[in-house]
Amino acid sequence: MRGMGNMQGMMKQMQKMQKKMAEAQENLGEERMEGTAGGGMVKVIVSGHKEVLEVIIDPEAVDPEDVEILQDLIVIATNEAITKAEELTNSTMGQFTKGMNLPGMF
Repeated sequence: MRGMGNMQGMMKQMQKMQKKMAEAQENLGEERMEGTAGGGMVKVIVSGHKEVLEVIIDPEAVDPEDVEILQDLIVIATNEAITKAEELTNSTMGQFTKGMNLPGMF
């Protein structure tokens, strides 16, 4: 019967950890990361869940003769913001995995 007490204690710890992970994951969604390009002429805001929330384009960045540059700036700013969101996710959720290799979990 001694082993059952250990198992129950371990299950309680796992449930506690799952709750903390869910809270951390929810809080990530409230975080906002900004990526910029073209000296701030293009800004992209993403959530901690890597959802694009806002794209801000300075009117001076809009040149009808050269749309490709604007497109490139949007891609650069978006990738920068997503990279920041991934770094935040890894640092926030990494505390729960501490060395475990769980590819694709977050």
